Amino acid sequence: MSIPRVPLPADARLDTLAVREGLPASQWGENSEAVFLTSCFVHPDAATAARRFANEEDAFVYSRFSNPNVTMLERRLAALEGTEACIGTGSGMGAILLLFMALLKSGDHVICSQSVFGSTIKLLQGEFGKFGVESSFVSQTDVSQWAAAVKPNTRLLFAETPTNPMTEVCDIQALADIAHNAGALLVVDNCLCSPALQQPVKFGADIVMHSGTKFLDGQGRVNAGALCASEALVNDRFVPIMRSAGMSLSPFNAWIVAKGLETLSVRVKAQSQATLELARWLERHPAVERVLHPGLPSHPQHELAMRQQNGQGGAVLAFDVKGGRDAAWAVVDATRICSIAANFGDVRTIITHPASTTHGRLTEAQRQAAGIGQGMIRLGVGLEHLEDLKADLARGLDPLAS
Repeated sequence: MSIPRVPLPADARLDTLAVREGLPASQWGENSEAVFLTSCFVHPDAATAARRFANEEDAFVYSRFSNPNVTMLERRLAALEGTEACIGTGSGMGAILLLFMALLKSGDHVICSQSVFGSTIKLLQGEFGKFGVESSFVSQTDVSQWAAAVKPNTRLLFAETPTNPMTEVCDIQALADIAHNAGALLVVDNCLCSPALQQPVKFGADIVMHSGTKFLDGQGRVNAGALCASEALVNDRFVPIMRSAGMSLSPFNAWIVAKGLETLSVRVKAQSQATLELARWLERHPAVERVLHPGLPSHPQHELAMRQQNGQGGAVLAFDVKGGRDAAWAVVDATRICSIAANFGDVRTIITHPASTTHGRLTEAQRQAAGIGQGMIRLGVGLEHLEDLKADLARGLDPLAS
């Protein structure tokens, strides 16, 4: 016995899979997926329960590690990323914790971009460092630094592309070649693009990590995370850790994110186009020193981003204002439409001062190495009218230019 699949055509396209992949309807014939808010599942007899708990029979057992809503999301996201399997987690950081616990042990070595999300650096260098895992942090964009950092005990290469908030783009294929030549795996955090714009496995990545809290949900409602990979990695390495450690994704949150995937492509492409137009406007503003967005020809990795991201720059940008932190805070505080928060991927535009929030736990040296100055502002662009967003930012920027 196995858990049934939706009988879709083998050549169904991504937009169709985003809406239709998951589980067949129940005996009640619902058109929209039901929510399975249950902690456990009933078995017909003791022998069947024993087989299911021993993984000898495929069935839903206990919602810490198996639930219909979570399976729906996992199948749908795996289809969009082009991987064999996926495992959902309670948050993006929960996914990274599961990844490290499943694949690393004392004495292992990880090469990581110095520009990844601050909490990833803290988890790898701090928490796993005290358990004997060694880590090297290198330039996101300098392939030679990645190659030079390889050691005999290197097990993982971890990159985020584009990075948050610098929007630096790494060459996924080049890093995959380095990893595989060393007998290691390449992990790519795809949060800023989502599979609507980028599928890292097409360029050789072994594992794709997601914070479903961002674009996958799309409306800032829930926390969620996921790892997309081969069936062997998911079933043999990740699921056993999940059963023991419980970085579990709740059924309701899984349902929310699965519904978010249905509109992912439409949302992200519209937001990406608006972000590019806003980035062009910011480049012309006299109070702005620098704008970082992969869609701009001025971006250092513009051509690489266009190849990897299906010609789209994404819906996150960063810009430096003249005057440092005081000026940046003045711009943030002057907004009336943007939400002052620490997220992106929402239909509501979110404005953030990274140096004092998302990357505030890093040392100043670490922030400088990542290029994050006190005058930097990050925008996760939503679906508001573009002219309203320009006016909202101009309230704080125009006085700085006078």
